[in-house]
Amino acid sequence: MIKTDILIIGAGPTGLFTVFEAGLLKLKCHLIDALPQPGGQCSEIYPKKPIYDIPAFPEVLAGTLVDNLMEQIKPFEAGFTLGERAEKLDRQEDGSYVVTTNKGTQHQAPVVVIAGGLGSFEPRKPPIANIADFEDKGVAYMVKDPEVYRDKKVVIAGGGDSALDWAIFLADVASEVSLVHRRNEFRGALDSVEKASELAKQGKIKLFTEAEVKKLYGDEKLEAVVIKHNDAEKGETYLPVDNFIPLFGLSPKLGPIGNWGLEIEKNAIKVNNAKDYQTNLPGVFAIGDVNTYEGKLKLILSGFHEAAVMCQYAYQIVNPGKRYVMKYTTVGGVEGFDGSKKEAKKEVVQSIA
Repeated sequence: MIKTDILIIGAGPTGLFTVFEAGLLKLKCHLIDALPQPGGQCSEIYPKKPIYDIPAFPEVLAGTLVDNLMEQIKPFEAGFTLGERAEKLDRQEDGSYVVTTNKGTQHQAPVVVIAGGLGSFEPRKPPIANIADFEDKGVAYMVKDPEVYRDKKVVIAGGGDSALDWAIFLADVASEVSLVHRRNEFRGALDSVEKASELAKQGKIKLFTEAEVKKLYGDEKLEAVVIKHNDAEKGETYLPVDNFIPLFGLSPKLGPIGNWGLEIEKNAIKVNNAKDYQTNLPGVFAIGDVNTYEGKLKLILSGFHEAAVMCQYAYQIVNPGKRYVMKYTTVGGVEGFDGSKKEAKKEVVQSIA
């Protein structure tokens, strides 16, 4: 039995940052993740994807963000159970919980934090009859390593942030990038839409709007796609390609967590965002993309905020009756469980009367 103060289900960015916030409160954490390494989707799906909305980082690769988070939490000596999926949640007589994985590993803690991102997921595939024939032979539903597309002809389908971001990024990597979207308007960030439009004007991206990829051709690997235009006069465009990347998002599934008695709404866990991000089960919290409440924004940034707030309330559960006085890290520094401490820099502030 692995015992800890806070048991975190999900080792993505939000789960990892929870370790830091809990560590400042001298709370020990252990994380469970079905993936074989920490980082969640940032490590598994798009480690080389640039992220633009992390404070103080105009741009940071997803994999680098994970590396930095791992470095940040190092003083707090978190435990990890990786490559195992959380299966069962059982409440004990003392109010704590035991979480058992699919491999039988048991963990006990007074606080359980579900930070599992979208839960388990699978890509949404376009309805193209023979698309499965070309999977791993030119068709991919995510970009893990952009260098795979170096000097290749690439078609990206989709109208969201992922499609726009990768079209922009690969414009400097691939020999030819085509972006296909079934509408005129894109769902992504305005800045990304403007960048893609500018690259299209410069001839670095071929833009096909009000159109869809309908057919794939090739023998042993993908050789061409057929783009069908909504405008009947334009008909179809036959385009020789090396790679086709349909980016229509992920279909989230909560998996076994959905059977734990939690209040679920639209495949996400309802929480009390007015206070502590606690679920309908006492001592069980949900933070990050896995939760839902009015005004929810599915951003890593939001998950970081939720983690910080949640840990303040988790402290009261782990240490009932004990009062914690918050200190800014700029004043108190960061002290790990081994006694090592990063001292805060002393600054002299001069006031002018």
